[in-house]
Parts: sequence; C-alpha cells; structure tokens
Amino acid sequence: MKKENLPLSPHLQIYKPQITSILSISHRITGLALNLSLVVFVSGLFCLTLGEKYFNYFIIVMNSVPLKIIIFLTILGFCYHLLNGIRHIIWDFGFFLDNKSSTILGYLVIVISVISSLTIAIFLELF
Repeated sequence: MKKENLPLSPHLQIYKPQITSILSISHRITGLALNLSLVVFVSGLFCLTLGEKYFNYFIIVMNSVPLKIIIFLTILGFCYHLLNGIRHIIWDFGFFLDNKSSTILGYLVIVISVISSLTIAIFLELF
C-alpha cells in the first residue's frame, strides 16, 4: 500500500470496541439528545403561558404512546448521562483507572441507569 493511501492516524476499523469507548461515544450522544429534548420542555412552558386551553392540548399530546416512548428514552438518557458523568469525575480523581475496574464500573453505570429509569417511569406512570 502506498504511503499516501494510509490513514493519518490509527483508524477506528482496526480497534476492537471496548466498553469504555462505547460508553464515551454514547455519553456524547446522550448529551446532544438531552439538549434537543429541551425543545419539548420549552414548548410545554410556552403552552403554559398561552393559557389552560393550549396546555391541555399539550398534555393530550404528551399522553400519546410515541411521546411516552420519547419521554422514557429521555429519562434513560438523563440517568445514563448523569451516572456516566459521575464515573468520569471518579476517574478524574484517579480512582478505578485500571481495565478491570473501569469495565465493571461501566457495566454498573448501564445497569443502574436502566433500573433508575424504569423506577422513574413507573413513578411517573408512563407504563
């Protein structure tokens, strides 16, 4: 292979995906998705300022099944983003940096975020 056809840096295709890299990428994705979900929150506030009639329409729309799924995914993204951020702060203090403990902590973040999301969704009567 000619030198000009080689990638400039190690390419993603040669690496085996690890839990830490997957969680890092998903942390960035959930951060973006949470920012986009603010549109729903702001539209609810806007409907609230327009009056009871518009807010009741907003509540009817929010009780539809597709939006309940979106709300659950937003809750899941929030719980995951929060817990994974705490994991990064723990790493910043120098704890759990070896491969085994960072892998265990990564899986723990996933499990706790799913459990807490389901608990919040049940509390909010999404199901």
